Amino acid sequence: MAVEGVTGDLIKVVSLLGAGVVAVPLFRRLGLGSVLGYFSAGLAIGPYGLGLFGNPESVLHVAEFGVVMFLFIIGLEMQPSRLWNLRREIFGLGVAQVTLCGALLTGVGVVYGLPLPAAFLAGMGFVLSSTAVVMQMLNERGETSTPQGQQAVSILLLEDLAIVPLLAIAAFLAPFKNSSDDAWLSFGIGLACVAGLVAAGRWLLNPMFRILALAQAREVMTAAALLVVLGSALLMQLGGLSMAMGAFLAGVLLSESSFRHQLEADIEPFRGILLGLFFLAVGMSLDLGVIVREWALIALSVLAFMAVKATGIFIVAKLFKSKTREAITRVALFSQGGEFAFVLYAAALSAGIFDAHINAVASATVILSMALTPLLVIALDRYLPPEETSLDGVDVADGLNGRTLIIGFGRFGQVASQSLLARGFSVSIIEVDVELITAAADFGFKVHYGDGTRPEILHASGAGQAEAVLICVDNRATSDRIVAVAQENFPHAKLFVRAYDRGHAMDLIRVGVEYQIRETFESAMAFGTAVLLGMGVPEEEAREIAEDVRRRDEERLDLQVASDIHAGGNLVRGNAPTPAPLTKPTPAPLTKPKAAGKIHGNMPDDYGE
Repeated sequence: MAVEGVTGDLIKVVSLLGAGVVAVPLFRRLGLGSVLGYFSAGLAIGPYGLGLFGNPESVLHVAEFGVVMFLFIIGLEMQPSRLWNLRREIFGLGVAQVTLCGALLTGVGVVYGLPLPAAFLAGMGFVLSSTAVVMQMLNERGETSTPQGQQAVSILLLEDLAIVPLLAIAAFLAPFKNSSDDAWLSFGIGLACVAGLVAAGRWLLNPMFRILALAQAREVMTAAALLVVLGSALLMQLGGLSMAMGAFLAGVLLSESSFRHQLEADIEPFRGILLGLFFLAVGMSLDLGVIVREWALIALSVLAFMAVKATGIFIVAKLFKSKTREAITRVALFSQGGEFAFVLYAAALSAGIFDAHINAVASATVILSMALTPLLVIALDRYLPPEETSLDGVDVADGLNGRTLIIGFGRFGQVASQSLLARGFSVSIIEVDVELITAAADFGFKVHYGDGTRPEILHASGAGQAEAVLICVDNRATSDRIVAVAQENFPHAKLFVRAYDRGHAMDLIRVGVEYQIRETFESAMAFGTAVLLGMGVPEEEAREIAEDVRRRDEERLDLQVASDIHAGGNLVRGNAPTPAPLTKPTPAPLTKPKAAGKIHGNMPDDYGE
């Protein structure tokens, strides 16, 4: 029996891992994102799919530690000074969004016929967006560290803080609520737990990690990192507060520690696995029976709650001077309910404010809204037209007549311009990044706004008179379009093109540009030569080696242009070992001189050529 129990548990673990491994790459390949993949996999193996898990709540309780560790890592990136700089976003933008959306969603609950206390808690639960979903989407979009990403993090922090007073309100609204003395006692315990955590973080954690570092035991440091995360979460839970909030505070307190990067590296694998497990558990928790019985009510609830919350988010974003596209992006990210809604709804159920039917419908509404969020973000990226660029203070290219035209004025174009300007050539410069144009003006450059892929813009930029056109953009597809337009409309101009990589350089040679250079080639050559000199190689020898490397590269590139990317492989020096024969060869007679090895690797001459 014991063996059967172990086997059953192992089957569940394998099914969890297998569902994630299969679903997530598939959904990401389809462009639907990893979050929706986890949700679908959880639904497939849950009670209403294959039935491998009959009690998804038990998995959800364990998986919540993924959110806890996620908040700890976010805290590690949030130094106290950085948090102070975000105070306006946290307590201004965050409070405004929670307050307005809460009021609007409470009104929706009243319209649905709920009593005011139940409508309030149902609406406020939906206000608390999913930290896990939003942060995962921000990470996949690479926007966590952008100003918009920081505003999103600030709102999430305020929403996590809001769970504390909301749980207290749920206790006060209970028909058989506790006495006010008990409520004040709970508040005092929570405050004491926060104070204790701050004190431990300030005076105990750094000395503890210094002592453990002296032991030079990696597994002990990993165990200590987990102890800090889970211990702080446990302390907050004992105080009646949010576990995620405790982990976040611990991360903030260690954000300026010299062990910050070590802690992040130790926690990251656990965070990733448990966060994926959290999304799987949410998918399992979707009660298809309730959806089938109450499909009309749940569908209307999802639409109404998401639409009303989206309206509130958009209004607050515009009040805080966000651009329209930024506001719409925030709507797509935040218009769902989140994991803390389950906590609040459970408290409302135990307090008698919700009955089982309201709890089931509200929970299903939240889960479906979380599943819809990745689809909303995908639709936003695909179908929302880009916001028009403001050209205030920027001159549009028109009537330029420089002897040379530079298209793209990033790091590469800026350096390339120096030789031309030093010789006294007249140079016209166009760029599509308004911020870069403005920054260049501060350093004495006159850069005009212009899209080099459009023939009329090239004509207005002086390509018709220019002797040379320097294409210095950092995007391969854009570069190829500019080359095609220039060759068709301005065949007299010599094209000098920044190549993205070797394959791009080969394509440029084949279409007949006058000159191309891989964007990292010369800097890498100089770097390698400097290393040789730094390691004691004589200057003359280092120069000869560099010339030989350059000659081999040119010869290989010629062969590749005539054939394919695999041609000329014998001209590349590698460090892969030469396979040894299965039968050891008979040693040569000692009297016979050994031929010098001719391979260009780092293996000894005994391996021959």
